[in-house]
Amino acid sequence: MLPPASMCASLSVVSLALLAAPLGAQPALTDPGQKSVRVVRTDTPPVIDGDLGDAVWAHAAYVDDLHQTLPVEYAEPSERTEIYILYDDDALYVGVRLHDAEPDLITANNMRQNDQVWDDDRFFVMIDPFNERRSGYYFGVNPNGVRNDGLYRNISQAYRDWNSIFDVAAGRFEGGWTAEYEIPFKSISFDPTTDTWGMNFSRGIVRRGENLAWVSRDRAYDPSISGLAIGFEGLEQGLGLDVVPSASVIGERTFPQDPLADGRSDTRLEPSLDVFYKLTPQLNASLTVNTDFSSTEVDDRQVNLDRFGLFFPEKRDFFLRESDIFDFGGIGGERQSDIPGLGALAQNGRPFFSRRIGLSPAGVPIDLQAGGKISGRIGRFELGALSIRQDAFGDIDAGNLSVIRTKAGVLRESNLGVIVTQGNPGANAGNSLAGVDFLYRNTRLPGGRALEADVWYQQSDTEGVDSDQAAAGVGVRLPTNEGFRGALEYREYQANFNPALGFVNRSNISNAEASLGYMLRPAGGYAQSLLTVVHVQHVDRLDTGALQTHGLRWRPLVVRNRTGDEFSFAYRTFTENIENPFEISSGIVIPTGRYKLEDWGIRFLTSAHRRLAANLVLVRFYRGSYFGGDRTDWTGELTWRPSARFRGNVNYRYSEIDLPQGSFETRLVAAGIDFMFTPTLSWVNLIQYDNVTETAGINMRFHWIPEAGREVYFVINHNVEDHDRDNRFRSTASDMTAKLNYTFRF
Repeated sequence: MLPPASMCASLSVVSLALLAAPLGAQPALTDPGQKSVRVVRTDTPPVIDGDLGDAVWAHAAYVDDLHQTLPVEYAEPSERTEIYILYDDDALYVGVRLHDAEPDLITANNMRQNDQVWDDDRFFVMIDPFNERRSGYYFGVNPNGVRNDGLYRNISQAYRDWNSIFDVAAGRFEGGWTAEYEIPFKSISFDPTTDTWGMNFSRGIVRRGENLAWVSRDRAYDPSISGLAIGFEGLEQGLGLDVVPSASVIGERTFPQDPLADGRSDTRLEPSLDVFYKLTPQLNASLTVNTDFSSTEVDDRQVNLDRFGLFFPEKRDFFLRESDIFDFGGIGGERQSDIPGLGALAQNGRPFFSRRIGLSPAGVPIDLQAGGKISGRIGRFELGALSIRQDAFGDIDAGNLSVIRTKAGVLRESNLGVIVTQGNPGANAGNSLAGVDFLYRNTRLPGGRALEADVWYQQSDTEGVDSDQAAAGVGVRLPTNEGFRGALEYREYQANFNPALGFVNRSNISNAEASLGYMLRPAGGYAQSLLTVVHVQHVDRLDTGALQTHGLRWRPLVVRNRTGDEFSFAYRTFTENIENPFEISSGIVIPTGRYKLEDWGIRFLTSAHRRLAANLVLVRFYRGSYFGGDRTDWTGELTWRPSARFRGNVNYRYSEIDLPQGSFETRLVAAGIDFMFTPTLSWVNLIQYDNVTETAGINMRFHWIPEAGREVYFVINHNVEDHDRDNRFRSTASDMTAKLNYTFRF
C-alpha cells in the first residue's frame, strides 16, 4: 500500500491529467434568457385521465422550447416535449406529451404513490405563485402516474417530504408517454392581486442521463430561476377549509423477559382531527386535536461509533406543512459536511427542530393534546407561528411548546428574519430562544453563476443559567454546477447554548469549514462529469481554545457516466482530541489523548434506474490509525426491481474494529420487500437489525390511497431482542394500527 503522501501525489497527477484531457468541442450555446407564456382560462376543465384527447387542450397555452441542462446546458433535447397550460376558477391544469423514439425503453420502475420518482423518467411543474423568486412548489409524475411534490426551502433547496392534494394521471402512446395535472388553488398559497406567477418545467430521460428545463442558469432551475406565466385572474379557493378527521384502532402488547410471566396488552380507539383554514389566499391556519402519528414511517436505524449525538429527520406530515418558513440561517437542509462523521454538525444549532415535539430522545411517541399553527405570507413577509400542548412523559411535566418565525423579502432574492421559541419538551426547566438571520442570494452573476451568503445570531435563555448562551454563524458559498465551486463557514456555540426546541449536539465550540472543488462536464464521450473536491473542517473548544476535531477529506476524482453510474476514491484524515474517556462499545473505553485517524475509501455506485442497482463502499483505516488500532468498514446495498410492482432491497453495514483495549464488530442489516399492486395500493415491509443492541424490528405498512387526501393504513410493528446474547431472540413489544383519514374540502 502506498503511504498517504505518495498516494495523494499520484492521484493528483491522474486527476489533473484527466481534467486536462481533450474532451471535444463544446457547442456554442447561450442562456436563452427570460421566457414567458400567457395562460388560457377555460370554462370546461379537462378530464384528468392521462389522455390528451379532450378538445379543451386544443385551446391551451403551448410551450415546447425546453433545452438540455444535462449533459450540455442549452443544447437541443434528444426528444420533443409539448406542454399545454389551462386554468379556471379552481385549479391550474397542465397537460404534457413527452415524445420518445424508443418507447419500450422508457424507465418506469416505481409504482408506489407519493414515493420518489428521481430514478425514473419524469416530468415536473414548478410554480412560484407570488413571483418573488424566494419560494415555490413543485409537482412531479413518472410514467406510472406516481405523484411527487415538495417545497423549496432556503430559496434553492428542495424539501421533498412535503405532501399536498393534487391530481395527476399518466398514459402511453405509440411515440412516448403523456401526463395530465390538476393543481387545486386550495392546495397552495398565492397572491390574488398579481396576474403573473413564476413557472418552470423539467423533464428527465434517465437512460441517457438527460435533463431538460424551460429556463435554467448554471444547470439549476428553482424559484429564483424560472419563467413567467401571465394572465391569472379570478382565482377562487372556496371557503379555504379542509377538515381531516381520522380514527385509529391501536392494539399494543409487551412481552416480559421471563417467558412464564404474563405480558400486557391494550386495545384502544384514537380519534383525531386536523383542520386547515385559509385566512387569506396567502395565509393558512391549522388546528390539530389528539394528534396521531401512528402511520408515520419508522426511522432508518443507525449505529453510533462517535461520542456525539446522531441526527434523525422529521417525517410527520403535520410538521412538514410549510416547514420551509421555519428554516433558519441556512442551517441543515442539503448543506451537509463532505466529511463522513461530521455531517450532524451541519444541523448543529437549529433553533427549531420539530422532532423535539411529541417524541422522547429515544424516539418514543409522546401524546399531543392539541396544537395550532399559522403559516403563510402577508405581502413580502413570511410568517410561521406554532403552539403545541404536549402531555406529561416520565418525570417531564405537560407543557406548551411555541415558536414564532417571520421573514421579510429584501433585495431581489434575499431574506431577513427573526425567530422566537418558548418551551422545553425535554426538561422541567423553562427555556426560550430568540434569533435573527439574513440570507443573501444572487443568481445573476456573469456566466450563470450564483452567490449565497448567510449570517445569523441566536440567544437562548434557560432557567437557572446566567451566561454563555449565545450562538452565531456566517457563511458564503459558490454553488456552481460546472467549473469552480467553494464554500466558507464559521460558527460558534457557547457552552450553555441550549435551543430546547431545536437541535444541538456540540456546544462550547467554534466550527470553521472550507471546501473547494472543480466540476468538469465533457460535451461528449463516456464521462458525464468529473469532479475533484477537498473539504476541511476545524472544531475548537471555546473556553480553552484546545482542538476538539480537525478533519480533511479529499476526493481526487469522482467520475459519473452518462447512464448514472459513479466511481469515486476518497482520502480522509482526522485529528481527535479526547478530553473525557468515552465508551465506544460495551466495556471498551477510548482513553483521553490526541489521536490522528487516517483512512481511504472507494465507492462504486450503479444508476438506481437499473433493474439491479448496487452501492458498494469500502473504507480502510491505515494500520494503527484508528484510536491506536485498526478499523475496516464495508457497506453494501442491492436493490432489485424486476418490475414496477415489486422492489427488494438489502443494506448491510459492517465495521471490524481492533483496539488495544479489545476488539468488536458492528453489523447493521436492513431489508425491504415492497409490493405495489397498483399506483394507489402498496404493501411495504422493512426489517432492521443491529448487533449493538441485539434487537430486530419489523415494520409492515399496508397503504391504500383511493385519491389524494383520502388514505387507509394498516401498520404492524414487532420488535425482538436477544437479551442474554445467546442467539435466541424473544419478542419484546408489538403494536398493530388500522387508520383511516378523509379530507373534506370546502
